[in-house]
Amino acid sequence: MKIKKSILGITGEYYVAAELGKRNVYAQLTLGNQKKTDLLIFSEETNKLLKIEVKCKQGSEWPNCKGILLSDTFIVFVDFKDISETERPTFYILSTKDWSNLIKKKKKEYEIKNPDSNISIEDNVLIFKDQVDKAGKPYKGVGVKKEDIEPYKENWDKILDALNVSYD
Repeated sequence: MKIKKSILGITGEYYVAAELGKRNVYAQLTLGNQKKTDLLIFSEETNKLLKIEVKCKQGSEWPNCKGILLSDTFIVFVDFKDISETERPTFYILSTKDWSNLIKKKKKEYEIKNPDSNISIEDNVLIFKDQVDKAGKPYKGVGVKKEDIEPYKENWDKILDALNVSYD
């Protein structure tokens, strides 16, 4: 199944909302193009509100990921690669701490391969100061491969724990 690039993101957001709904978590999609939050989730049990950022892919990696910064935020990677219309995508759920650990690891790996590179981490985002984007600014973000986030596969309990709810 190949999803049009123009609707890939919203498709993933609905899939994540459905998965949370199956776990009795209310999920509301946010609107707009300049947002850092794709879903707001809420637990009536505990009166807690959290944010979800959703990243989707159909190829070999999630490109140009800038990640998450705030402690009340999760990033969910949705993998549509090589699935049919009747198959469910695979999900990888990372907390802010998980994301921070991942980009520290990615930074170290990049520095080993490119010892003369000028790379830093600012606001939980990798900044490649010796590479520039189309606007001439330092490149921000990193490609994420499935192997990078395999330990977080289907880890929905991470979100449930943050909401202080149980799934029965």
